[in-house]
Amino acid sequence: MAESKRSNAQRLRDSLEDDIINGRRVPGERLDPDELGRTFNVSRTPVREAFQQLVASGLVTVSPKKGTFVAKVGIDQLIEMFEVMAELEGMCGRLAARRISDPELAELQAAHKRCEAAAHAGDTDEYYYENEAFHDCIYAASHNTFLASEARQLKQRLKPYRRLQLQVRQRMHNSLSEHQAIVDAITQGDAALAEQALCDHVLIQGERFSDFVASVRRMEAPISQPG
Repeated sequence: MAESKRSNAQRLRDSLEDDIINGRRVPGERLDPDELGRTFNVSRTPVREAFQQLVASGLVTVSPKKGTFVAKVGIDQLIEMFEVMAELEGMCGRLAARRISDPELAELQAAHKRCEAAAHAGDTDEYYYENEAFHDCIYAASHNTFLASEARQLKQRLKPYRRLQLQVRQRMHNSLSEHQAIVDAITQGDAALAEQALCDHVLIQGERFSDFVASVRRMEAPISQPG
């Protein structure tokens, strides 16, 4: 998704996500809506919308009468959420392999091609958004509205951390290869393979676990430094 296509709220949210993930804004720091409005030259409405999206993803918290603050990240909870996300995605993949229509398959393949173009361009931001569209195609193709709703809700909370993973060296290109395996399994109608491919794609394990924990620790580092 090109920069010009993003709303003011999305641009502000993305900037704040980057600042929080990379430690430029530390846990406990208050976010001043007036200051952000001036910095980004936007009204209070996009600021409020960006805050709502960040609250949904767990990156910020709102304290009544006190304001909006950067939240403290809990690694254990994040890992548990990724475990559940992997199972939900796997279920979506299994059902999609059995139920996907020809137009939905074409849409999934097109989304994969857009991810491929972003990866080859080395554009992690573009890949981040196209990756969201790719997964959404699979949710829709499951033809289970309750499951799709639950998957989207949890995905919303994990968005910034899924984005964080793309900053790890070679993760974007590895992700693209995993997408290809997912597309192949769904195209072939192999429900078991599609489920396993999606579960493995989302689940943080092995070396990816170590890389992810190191990245999250980097987010928390500023609060442990002596003042």
